[in-house]
Amino acid sequence: NARLARSGMCVAMVGLMAIVAVVFYQVFGRYVLNDSPTWAESLAIVLVLYVTLIGAAVGVRDAGHIGLESFLVMLPDAIRRKVEIVIYALVGVFGACMAYNGWVLGTSVAAYHIPNLHVSEAVRYIPLVLSGVLIVLFAIEHVVAIIRGEEVAPSWN
Repeated sequence: NARLARSGMCVAMVGLMAIVAVVFYQVFGRYVLNDSPTWAESLAIVLVLYVTLIGAAVGVRDAGHIGLESFLVMLPDAIRRKVEIVIYALVGVFGACMAYNGWVLGTSVAAYHIPNLHVSEAVRYIPLVLSGVLIVLFAIEHVVAIIRGEEVAPSWN
């Protein structure tokens, strides 16, 4: 899953650069050309969804999510491992709920279009589904690693 996480982070970085470019173009159009592009804000908002949700999934893989490390360190190893398994199982359930509900919401609005972009509203829900699936995969990877007594190596190594 390290390659998948690295790929997700690359997509998020490209998306972040695209957000900067779109916002720069919008500001340039508004203040220099006195003709602000109508599509720029809508595109920036959609790109923010992709960047944050894919980045959040990679954060689960690299254990960058919010945790109570100080609490876990105080527990005996056997109990700590069980608690970590429960935590990652709950994270996986959360990811599955994200994917399922993102799919349901996306299909319910697929017939509608984002006015300025002329694409389906479902485009807004694709990152929710992708992120949910990635979170499930990454949570399973952590549970397997805990059971084996191993650590999941960060994706940037």
